[in-house]
Amino acid sequence: MTGVGEFELIEQLFANLAGPGGFSLKDDAAILSPTPGHDLVLTKDAIAEGRHYLTSDPPGDVARKLIRVNLSDLAAKGARPRAYLLSCAWGRGIDYVWIEAFCAGLKADQELYGIELLGGDTIRVEGPSVLSLTAIGDVSEGQMVRRSGAKIGDDVYVTGGIGEAALGLRVATGKLSLPQSDADALLQRYRVPVPPVSFGRALSSFANASIDISDGLLADLGHLCEASGVGVEIRRESVPVSQAVASALQHDDTLWTLVLTGGDDYQILFTADAERARDIEAAALRTATQVTRIGRIVPTGISVLDADGQPMSFAAKGFQHF
Repeated sequence: MTGVGEFELIEQLFANLAGPGGFSLKDDAAILSPTPGHDLVLTKDAIAEGRHYLTSDPPGDVARKLIRVNLSDLAAKGARPRAYLLSCAWGRGIDYVWIEAFCAGLKADQELYGIELLGGDTIRVEGPSVLSLTAIGDVSEGQMVRRSGAKIGDDVYVTGGIGEAALGLRVATGKLSLPQSDADALLQRYRVPVPPVSFGRALSSFANASIDISDGLLADLGHLCEASGVGVEIRRESVPVSQAVASALQHDDTLWTLVLTGGDDYQILFTADAERARDIEAAALRTATQVTRIGRIVPTGISVLDADGQPMSFAAKGFQHF
């Protein structure tokens, strides 16, 4: 970025993304007033080059992924997205043109989700880029959906399809060969997740517990069950998959393990009383969201039953950084 300093970069590219509370990024802090009768909900996730996205991924897609992995957390809490703070540690090879395209991706998702940039920081590092975002939303006072509310007998639901991003990464790294249309669909879902933000805003009216699926379906089931002090039983054949994932499974049934444990789905996993099924169906229809019942909450244990009703075993249940 020869000839462009930190402050010129902020003024030329990032200030255009700032809302009123961000003061055009000309101050050291920002202001966000809570909506009367609501609680603020905050979440923070980071993505790293070579870990969460590939160096070859389009910068606009990287920006959208960064926003959406955070909005997924807000959606799972029943919150409406409002604003975000951004921190960028730019690694080698990142130039002005790359950052310009990255900001265009941010702007597109700001307009899509109705959010604004409040501020942040930008630095240069010697290693790979690390991008961190703090998302801020709000929810009616006392109505945030936590991980810890699942009850024995609850139905267990997921939104969207499972396994697309995990298989998409295999496609991107040349480890999985599929027909072009299926490969493109999975690659796009790896690069740009589609969290069910609109459906999330209805979540607090019927969900007892909720978590976004980021580490893998089984891992996040485990997180929810641990927080709630319960177990879960799901049926593999009930887990929703897209046409592209179904096609891959048809050719290689062993990919089921990756589908169930691979991570990066950024969908919502939630539990609800059985009598709330019609309310859930209505919310799904109203927000054009695929919602599927995959199992039930039981006293203890985490079990996945295969097509023959037999428990499956897994060497690992999901992604861990450490």
